[in-house]
Amino acid sequence: MTNPYIEHRDYGPVRFLHRLNPLSKLFAPLPAMLLVILTRDIPTPLAFILLAMALLLVGAHLDGRLALLLFVVLPLAVGFLSLSFGIWTDRERVPVSADVFSLGDYAFTTEMWLSGFSTALRLGAVLVLGLLAGATSTGAELVRALVQQLRVPYRIGYTALAAFRFVPRFGHELEVIRSAHRVRGMIGGRGPIAGARRYLGYVVPLLAGAIRHAERIALAMDARAFGAHPTRTERHIVPFRARDWVFMILFWAVTAALLVLVPRLE
Repeated sequence: MTNPYIEHRDYGPVRFLHRLNPLSKLFAPLPAMLLVILTRDIPTPLAFILLAMALLLVGAHLDGRLALLLFVVLPLAVGFLSLSFGIWTDRERVPVSADVFSLGDYAFTTEMWLSGFSTALRLGAVLVLGLLAGATSTGAELVRALVQQLRVPYRIGYTALAAFRFVPRFGHELEVIRSAHRVRGMIGGRGPIAGARRYLGYVVPLLAGAIRHAERIALAMDARAFGAHPTRTERHIVPFRARDWVFMILFWAVTAALLVLVPRLE
């Protein structure tokens, strides 16, 4: 069983996104996210989607979940949203075009679909740009960077860090409970009723484990005089290096170049 509490994995120098400070991966695409929301064309958000996907393919460890999100979930979501946003588009506000389909007096035109497709691409671009930080940084790294670089009060930061660590612990304890039930033959039958009973059997031990873990966290924080002093000594340092500045400046330069060049290519 893999360790659910591991905070950082080094995938080598080629997967450079994992070696950058989380704040650099957060602030670098932020102007692009804000500008993409304001655009109304199709090529601009599409260009940022391709840019972010290229960076993730080259600089991030492509596991199964990330590949599924990029190559299956994202295209399906954009296709579904383009249709749904297009249906809600006012036909009077778009140019006249050929009908895609019609139901009685309602007609769904090509321009309506293109309008919905543009909106869906903007949402997709924001999502993929956010994955530059979300898929290559852990919650602990982000919290420590906020405390160390942005001077967020450690009382807030490390409280959030403790909350972040509850999630993998619950997943780990759920797997342990499932394994214990399988060993004791408490799996039950098949079907929705058996599944509901099985999951209800997980609630009490999982809740008891959560209460014990919360008590241990509270005692540990009291023992370390958490909140008694304005600052604390950092055990894990998350430095902001020159390569972080280089990444941010290059990304901002590419963002400006895309915003200038892509509209001219239409």
